[in-house]
Amino acid sequence: MDRDTGMSASPAVDQCRGGTREKMTLILAAPRGFCAGVDRAIHIVELALAKYGPPVYVRHEIVHNRFVVESLRAKGAIFVEELDEVPETGAPVIFSAHGVPRSVPAAAEARNLFHLDATCPLVSKVHKEAHQHYAQGRELILIGHAGHPEIIGTTGQLPAGAVRLIETAEDARSFEPADPRKLAYATQTTLSVDDTAAIVAVLQERFPDIVGPHKEDICYATTNRQAAVKSVAPKVERFLVVGAPNSSNSLRLVEVAQRAGCARAMLVQGAAEVDWEAFDGVRAVGLTAGASAPETLVDEIVDGFRARFDVSLETVSTAQEHIAFNVPRELRETAAARKKAAST
Repeated sequence: MDRDTGMSASPAVDQCRGGTREKMTLILAAPRGFCAGVDRAIHIVELALAKYGPPVYVRHEIVHNRFVVESLRAKGAIFVEELDEVPETGAPVIFSAHGVPRSVPAAAEARNLFHLDATCPLVSKVHKEAHQHYAQGRELILIGHAGHPEIIGTTGQLPAGAVRLIETAEDARSFEPADPRKLAYATQTTLSVDDTAAIVAVLQERFPDIVGPHKEDICYATTNRQAAVKSVAPKVERFLVVGAPNSSNSLRLVEVAQRAGCARAMLVQGAAEVDWEAFDGVRAVGLTAGASAPETLVDEIVDGFRARFDVSLETVSTAQEHIAFNVPRELRETAAARKKAAST
């Protein structure tokens, strides 16, 4: 079946299933699922395994998705939380898509560990902004969620105390800078667009001279997925977001759906977590996936609904995405060879 047209690969199967079951409209939001940064990070691990062989060490989950992590672990990736868990080895050590503090590559180099950086280029952009603001003598406000790996990585680009974290508009109202004329702000890439705009509005009202990013730090994929959810949410009675409970962008999609008109929005990691009986009598359901969730998990949920209901599948698309990021130089030859082999 083509998930974005609703056409079934087997009309006969649909015909024999229909008739007595409840009718349901299942609306897929698009874009959904993997963004370019996530796709690149996973590709880096797979290319490293192909070029160097297992094991390949990965610091932190390469992306926040259990299915992805387990799939890569089965291929020979070993996931660790800190570098001191990596033995003395010539095997590659890969840094996750969320980015790392400057101390991490420094520690890898001190141990002569061969490391590859899978940090999303849009997160690296925020790191560069942080360095530029610091070099120009500005105090940096970082808007984001405490404890998230991306916030830890961005904060760790600068000396201790150089970054001030703001999580809410209330934080922005109570914040007192060292010098209100020398302020800048940056944001986590996976935040709620609306919440962040409210925080920035407070900062700009209080500190007219504050310097923001040349281009918004919230990434295109986060923005696009939230816009798609806003378009679908008012049309449905339930909304499922496929993603991990530690995935910031996926959690924001649940919040966006709830605020946009679907109070019964919820996060699930896959079909096994869906309470199918809760959908009895429901006529319209929205479905999307966070930027680190593979499309196969969406497919399984669609199949689950089709097995239980007489489903009419629709897609609401609010943007087209054609962005791709290059892999590290060390892996480009392997990437080109695999691409050539796949095309023959």
